Amino acid sequence: MTLLVRALRPGNTPDAEAFAAVRRACVPAMLSTAGSVAFDLAHAHPDALYRQLAAEIDGEIIGTAQVGIAYDSPEPGQGFANVYVLPERRGLGAGSLILRTAEEHLANGGATTFFSWVLDEPANRAFAAKRGYRASRSAHFLRLDLTAGLPPRQEPPAGVELRTGAEFGDDPRALFELDAETVADEPSDVAAEFTDYEHWLAETWNHPLVNRELTSVAVVDGRPAAFSLARTDDASRYASGMTGTGRAFRGRGLAKLAKNDSLRRARAAGFTEAFTGNDAGNEPMLAINKWFGYEICATEVRHVRELG
Repeated sequence: MTLLVRALRPGNTPDAEAFAAVRRACVPAMLSTAGSVAFDLAHAHPDALYRQLAAEIDGEIIGTAQVGIAYDSPEPGQGFANVYVLPERRGLGAGSLILRTAEEHLANGGATTFFSWVLDEPANRAFAAKRGYRASRSAHFLRLDLTAGLPPRQEPPAGVELRTGAEFGDDPRALFELDAETVADEPSDVAAEFTDYEHWLAETWNHPLVNRELTSVAVVDGRPAAFSLARTDDASRYASGMTGTGRAFRGRGLAKLAKNDSLRRARAAGFTEAFTGNDAGNEPMLAINKWFGYEICATEVRHVRELG
């Protein structure tokens, strides 16, 4: 038995398929396809020093890691390494080797703080603690059975119009500005600032998992005020990539309105499962998702290790 860790080969379909399969097996709520894996690698920002690592035993990929630098954070030196190993292949050293390889890459790139999402299970948390990581904030994955019904359809209030993401065509700058504002206010260990519109277009708006037809936008006086970004895989699963409201429009139920519209159209299009994720402390969005009928299906805990 030979264990090795290597970078994914760009353009290699079997690599991308195996990488996606590990992700789906470890976190079923996380949408991942061969196409999305290849796209993420091809369109990563150069300053992110992004790598996809694979732990391989005798030609079989049994573990993965997404590794990079939070280049869009105002605080430099923050790296991330999210490691997943197939449940039935744990205990063979793959997790340790892939994490060590990831940390070396981050340190060589100037990172002084490493962040890692760890599934909230005793063995996984013990693995992180043994390697010098301390637990930080938690986040939940939530699942909704789209075949079991949804809340009643909501009619937009006066002055509010519901539009699809597709209607913004090739000039979604207003959505970029709305996304940047909501991301800046989202609870996180690592602050993010979206300032590069062209890269947002390439990495987010044109991502193969993004479904513009199912994305819903609440527009007030011609200005996007709230949105629910839809992501879909090549099967029957739908996920909310981001749902948020601009600061000037909060407290009016517009995010709930947009998300309800998107979920209903996803169900009509044949999608049967919906997933989303929430910071454990984001009470407003957790309340909205509870209203829709989402239930927590998994929890991850952000862990951090600081050098020096």
